Amino acid sequence: MTLTLDQFAERAEALRTEIRKTIHGQDGVIDQLLVAVFARGHVLLEGPPGTAKTLLARSFASALSLDFGRVQFTPDLMPGDVLGANLFDFSSNSFRLVKGPVFTDILLADEINRAPPKTQAALLQAMNERTVTIDGTDHVLGGHFHVIATQNPIEQQGTYPLPEAQNDRFMFKLLLDFPGRDDELEILRRHALQPLDFNARTADVEKVISAADVEAAHALVDGIRLDEKILAYIVDLIRATRTDGDVREGASTRAADTLAAAVRASAALAGRDYAIPDDVQALFLPTLRHRILLGPTAEIEGRTPDDVLSAILSRIEVPR
Repeated sequence: MTLTLDQFAERAEALRTEIRKTIHGQDGVIDQLLVAVFARGHVLLEGPPGTAKTLLARSFASALSLDFGRVQFTPDLMPGDVLGANLFDFSSNSFRLVKGPVFTDILLADEINRAPPKTQAALLQAMNERTVTIDGTDHVLGGHFHVIATQNPIEQQGTYPLPEAQNDRFMFKLLLDFPGRDDELEILRRHALQPLDFNARTADVEKVISAADVEAAHALVDGIRLDEKILAYIVDLIRATRTDGDVREGASTRAADTLAAAVRASAALAGRDYAIPDDVQALFLPTLRHRILLGPTAEIEGRTPDDVLSAILSRIEVPR
């Protein structure tokens, strides 16, 4: 099965429409999550409790016709609880693999920063290679495997900050904030018409894209090529993070490659077989905000990664 750019754009709009049935007032986050899914990237969602992070992930899985799995990360969670383990089966007198929740299409790693580093690291191979190794045997997860992880920026007690190596595995870090007054009022209106049951929130989400459509969309994005000027623009932006006085540790080459992949998906979602500087600028902050470490001066002044990245974006010459 193949998709044209017009057909892909139509299906993407149908996806947005379905997800907006449950998620209101987060259009920018929905668009960026679409880019990540079709660019085969993982996403870190950060926001206070009650901003529909879990509902967003579940709605995406429903509309994409993909299997959904959820793991609640806690301080006592072990790697085997995520990956699975070989258990001895007395009836067959042999070991049998009991697969963990990682064997799914979209995995929600809820409050990932509550688990200790050993358990967080269990996801590294899965996120990078879409394969997990259990007792020396590799098990392929499949091309639809995506991790959507959430973390709460408010609570610090009992949390383990993600190491830089794991942050680097996430294509985007998306920030969810409380909706505006009108959006919040609309959310309450919608829920007032539904049963008082969480599952009712996703009951109206229809499957608008099949697994075959997702594979065809991946192939379409793979066919998008970036102009030399766009590639140079991406490299100049990434390299600027390494020399900026407000940045202690700049972004890696992996970050540049990730941004380029996201730009290809963004262009395809817009119905174009070519990228423009606007694609790069729109995705620069979500791709880089979790990949840089601020210097002491910026931290003392209360500047955020977004502030520093926006300043870099404003001073690097845009290709014409």
